[in-house]
Amino acid sequence: MMISAMLIFGSIGIFRRFIPLSSALLACWRGLTGTALLLLIVRVSGRKVRHGIGRKKTLLLIISGAMIGLNWILLFEAYNYTTVAVATLCYYMQPTIVVLLSPLIFREQLTAKKLVCALIAVAGMFFVSGVMGGGLPQAGELKGILCGLGAAGLYAFVVILNKRMPGIDPYEKTILQLLFAALVLLPYILTREDLSAVRPDGRLILLLLIVGLVHTGIAYVLYFAAIDGLKAQTAAILSYVDPISALVFAAIFLPGESLTVYGMIGAVMILGAALVSEGTGKKI
Repeated sequence: MMISAMLIFGSIGIFRRFIPLSSALLACWRGLTGTALLLLIVRVSGRKVRHGIGRKKTLLLIISGAMIGLNWILLFEAYNYTTVAVATLCYYMQPTIVVLLSPLIFREQLTAKKLVCALIAVAGMFFVSGVMGGGLPQAGELKGILCGLGAAGLYAFVVILNKRMPGIDPYEKTILQLLFAALVLLPYILTREDLSAVRPDGRLILLLLIVGLVHTGIAYVLYFAAIDGLKAQTAAILSYVDPISALVFAAIFLPGESLTVYGMIGAVMILGAALVSEGTGKKI
């Protein structure tokens, strides 16, 4: 189940490439459909979800939900402006950002191992960006890289906020975060997006259903079900099926998007450093 969830997460960049909607609209759709499916699964399964989580945790859920929505927008924009492989590797700088912020936020000690891993990951970004290949990225490519790193930064803060919300059922937390992600984006979409220009056809509807139901609802259900039966270290290792599969899918299904030699070196540095430094934990 864990591998299946990671493969689903890893393929979302491919599907985004074929959906002609704005990133904000697609992110809002993902939040709404994911919320609906998770609510349905919770009700059908008879799972008991505790209510009354408190005002402070509710506020943190609203903030983290908004960050998830903005994180999706930046990630989808990264897919638009750069390759899926580069966007994915930028996004997987998130563990490194958490490591660097932990001493400031949680007063955690930054060990020598974690510091070295963070520096290796940052160096890996130079390889991925193309700088090591002898030139600076073009304007569009640079925008994609910055969007990917911005998405990583936002998700790093989501991870940090989640650490301040212990004791909440993971299904309840995810349902509320997905719902708040969609609700925060709705005013912008209703006031700034030209919804009348959207022309849904059979192909678009199918792709939207896959991204909303499969890449969000089903993937999260598989992930939560797998976590319950896995050791933390095993889950952490298997989580890296996500970015690795994203690189493989991009090379197979998107011609011209395979990594350069420098990009491959950077990928090994970023993912390897994150795995060694993080040890446990997984993004949601």
